[in-house]
Amino acid sequence: MFFYANPILIAAAVIPAIVLLRYIYKKDALEKEPKRLLISLVARGVIATFLAMITEGAGDWILSGFVPQGTVAYNALMYFVVVAFSEEGFKYLMLRHRTWNSPDFNCSFDGVVYAVFVSLGFALWENISYVSAYGLGTAAVRALTAVPGHACFGVFMGSWYGMARWYENFGDTEKSKHYRRKALFVPALLHGCYDFIATIDNSLFAMIFLVFIAFMFSSAHRTVRKLSHDDRYIDSNGYFTL
Repeated sequence: MFFYANPILIAAAVIPAIVLLRYIYKKDALEKEPKRLLISLVARGVIATFLAMITEGAGDWILSGFVPQGTVAYNALMYFVVVAFSEEGFKYLMLRHRTWNSPDFNCSFDGVVYAVFVSLGFALWENISYVSAYGLGTAAVRALTAVPGHACFGVFMGSWYGMARWYENFGDTEKSKHYRRKALFVPALLHGCYDFIATIDNSLFAMIFLVFIAFMFSSAHRTVRKLSHDDRYIDSNGYFTL
């Protein structure tokens, strides 16, 4: 794909993710993460796209055998269950496999950095596919919606993931499990809402979609600012609150 795609389209697809990656990297003020680790997380986000494609295809095939395509029930199950848990689930698995026991995971804000880098690796590759197929108009729309949407899912995943690692460090495994579940289910729910609302071809729902993403983007921005400001080493006393 890279050999034949228009370089302008590739740049249009990649730049939004790079801008957001740089923003999150700069917010990590207490102790910067190794670049090799961050690059590996972006690569794992790309891998997650291919894994999600397989499970989404299988889920669509199974679901269409029981529920008529295009119905509200089909869309709800497809986007809230199949798509949301395929994409956020594989992001989470890639995140946890690479970072949970990493010695570099030593600050509370690291969870946000790691999760956003995985999410934007996913978004970057997905965006290249869409923009290469549909052109610059799609690039402009996705730069304002889908790419920052994936970043937001990563922010919420990472905020709970960081809390889970802190409680694990202090031996509270039950709370750690609780926050790990939140790290998966909260972004999956948001992802399902995003996709489900976006597929309804109705002017009222178009307004609802705009309100939803504005609220989600502003909440994610406030979360990043707060957790960056309150960042501390995981082995210190006390913890930030969300």
